[in-house]
Amino acid sequence: MALTGKVALITGAGSGIGKATAVLLGQQGVRVVALSNTLEEVQATADEIKHNGQDAIAVAADVGNEQQMQNAVQQALDTWGRLDIVFANAGINGVWAPIEELSLADWTKTITTNLTGTFLTIKTAAPALKKQGGAIVVTASVNGTRIFSNTGATAYSTTKAGQVAMTKMLAVELAPHNIRVNVVCPGQTETEISDNTQQKNLDKIKFPVQYPKGKIPLGENKPATSQDLAQTVLFLVSDAASQITGTEIWVDGGSSLIQG
Repeated sequence: MALTGKVALITGAGSGIGKATAVLLGQQGVRVVALSNTLEEVQATADEIKHNGQDAIAVAADVGNEQQMQNAVQQALDTWGRLDIVFANAGINGVWAPIEELSLADWTKTITTNLTGTFLTIKTAAPALKKQGGAIVVTASVNGTRIFSNTGATAYSTTKAGQVAMTKMLAVELAPHNIRVNVVCPGQTETEISDNTQQKNLDKIKFPVQYPKGKIPLGENKPATSQDLAQTVLFLVSDAASQITGTEIWVDGGSSLIQG
């Protein structure tokens, strides 16, 4: 896929989809800037890539902090002199609760991490990408884009809908610079993000939704894996997707088609 020697900045690279993508891109010869807000976690990702014989550095930064993200991009440029790929993947589920029980602090934390973090990741990386063109991929979700029945996920779903809109706006703006911008929308995925979800009194507002016979349509009721998402990102940043921009790709085994 002609990715050897390119440089990728991957946020949320300490675990889950971000880590799987960092390792996979490394295997394709991409030099990886693995970023997370916890250095120990993301250092393990970089060490795994280097153990496999590829190039990687670990960077600790808060995606919601503009100066820290500027520093992260500069570290990539200082190390390898260019930036070709950005995977804006960092995100949290945050608090899921009835609207009157969702605090402003919890709302703001989710918005800052997911939506502002995506904005700052792309904003700070754009000048470097414009020098030679490149590819941006954003991790959104089926929630807020195809599924609206997970009541209580108001803050989370709002950020995901916003990420899709941002992707489409920037796809047009950055196209003259030969920069493509796309978004992956995972459904149920085997990652650690759900372990950190705070749920409050959702039974009061829940509307039961069942798949036919209780199954995800594709894949014998198996959720996607981080590796499934990584393969999708690999495709989107490669020349195989050279005419794809401003596009959502749902990776959910078809479940969002029957759960609205």
